[in-house]
Amino acid sequence: MELPPLTAATLLGRRKRFLADVRLDDGTECTAHCPNTGSMRACSEPGRRVYLSQHDNPKRKYPYTWELIDMGSGLVGINTQRTNKLVREGIETGRVPSLAGYTDCRPEVRTEDGTRLDFLWNGPDQPPLYMEVKNCTLVEQGRAAFPDAVTSRGQKHLVELIRLRREGAAAAIFFLVQRTDATWFEAAREIDPAYARLLHEAQEAGVAILAFDVHIQISRITLANAIPILTP
Repeated sequence: MELPPLTAATLLGRRKRFLADVRLDDGTECTAHCPNTGSMRACSEPGRRVYLSQHDNPKRKYPYTWELIDMGSGLVGINTQRTNKLVREGIETGRVPSLAGYTDCRPEVRTEDGTRLDFLWNGPDQPPLYMEVKNCTLVEQGRAAFPDAVTSRGQKHLVELIRLRREGAAAAIFFLVQRTDATWFEAAREIDPAYARLLHEAQEAGVAILAFDVHIQISRITLANAIPILTP
């Protein structure tokens, strides 16, 4: 995925989840939109270098959107609005070998009970595959973990994937680690034990669990490699 031209700045602080105060290199202080509703506890340290996209729409209250942060160990992608596109692009270009047979993608599908899932994949001689995608930015000492805050919505998605799988459908959850410093992945049971239990139940039910990191530069982000998953 190619990124738009980005403006460098210094992070002053994050507030109200959707806002980040920054200082541009010319000394101007302003507020940028933060497109990430998680706690961002491992990627929102004041004083860090950040990179912002800029929008020309005069109706926007905040013309800048926070895209990346440099955490010293590498860049981190924090814009969750790019997550699904990154995963879809990666699958369609063959970066996920286990899903190589899937060629047709329907986004934002609703299941029988009204739950909305990110993708429904189809392909020749392949069973329809329901998929939910999660963005992961929490990495500490090589351990990537999700979620970084209690997520009742995420729990609901797992419940629905489990139901679909038990009814015979193919189902998967895909964790996109938008960093380069993760060596393994697991559920953050210390943050959301209910989510960790449901992820274990999903695995037992046959829901596929995938975790991939990214190649990330100022100009582009692409899906990179599968990372080991510690059994929930």
